Amino acid sequence: MVVCVTIDMEQDCPPYLHTWRGVEQGAPILFDLLRDEGIPATFFVTGDLARRYPEVVRRIVAAGHEVGCHGDTHRRFDRMDAQAAEAEIAAATETLRGFCPVTSFRAPNLKLPTAYLAILERHAYRLDSSVGRHKALGVDVCRVGAITRVPVSVTSSTLRWPARLRDPLLGILREPVVLFVHPWEFVDLAGEPLRIDLRFRTGAVARRCLKETIHFYKGRGASFVRMRDLKL
Repeated sequence: MVVCVTIDMEQDCPPYLHTWRGVEQGAPILFDLLRDEGIPATFFVTGDLARRYPEVVRRIVAAGHEVGCHGDTHRRFDRMDAQAAEAEIAAATETLRGFCPVTSFRAPNLKLPTAYLAILERHAYRLDSSVGRHKALGVDVCRVGAITRVPVSVTSSTLRWPARLRDPLLGILREPVVLFVHPWEFVDLAGEPLRIDLRFRTGAVARRCLKETIHFYKGRGASFVRMRDLKL
């Protein structure tokens, strides 16, 4: 079994919050956990975050993780026209490729109109992970032009479920298993005015749950790879 751990690097819980505690407090927790577990990950980073926190992007690269693109400002691509989408992707690409090669993409909210895959292709992307199996039944790995589309397996809050509920679902996910989390989930947001799925079991519990999830797949002999290293 092949598993990809991915992290969507953005401001805290957009569009509901406008702080950066996830980057400042949650990301170091993730870096340490990935180091301790000895696994690589793919960090989908917004251009905005990279300009605000270049040291975080440099740390991702230095640790051997992959940097992917998560748009420039975390605006939703399904709510912009093609000209705006081109500008958003171009701006993020220019910023992120100032740190390292970037060939993987994930749109905010897992929403990318199929027509915009041509924009990714023009900017030399090779992989898109902007669709979720939990959002559309029957979605699977496919090719669209030069772009390989690799769906996310489950929504991020699923990983924060208690193990008795989470593990049976993890056990039936199809390969490649693509997990994703946000750094703000590793900050205690219980007191914030957010939907329950965004704030429940955040902070230390989220860290424990991700560690348990990694151990669940290690116990099944899984290989952990970056998105760009998938053999599809």
